Amino acid sequence: MRAAGNAFEQRACDELERAGLKLLARNYTTRYGELDLVMRDRDTIVFVEVRHRVRASHGDAATSVTTSKQAKLIRAAELWLASHPQHAQRPCRFDVVSYDGPVTQAHMTWLRNAFEAG
Repeated sequence: MRAAGNAFEQRACDELERAGLKLLARNYTTRYGELDLVMRDRDTIVFVEVRHRVRASHGDAATSVTTSKQAKLIRAAELWLASHPQHAQRPCRFDVVSYDGPVTQAHMTWLRNAFEAG
């Protein structure tokens, strides 16, 4: 399962880099959880959650980022910013890159500014 997660994170990273974002960190782990990708979009720091769902029986991949998951991501982002003070004053946003469908045919959706930090 982790291998598939890593593969989708790499696919998302590649796609976002093609769109002009720059990778700052990957799999940044805190006591609140992990930030899949931390990227920079011009002056904005972008915290990216990558999700994959094979079947939509429990909702699509993007809807799996629940309110409690969002709160954990926000806390983890605050810790990342605290440990990277050179970025602390930059605007931030939270994006979700979701993949729905079988691994070889998964459709990507990029939700920019998917939720707010407060």
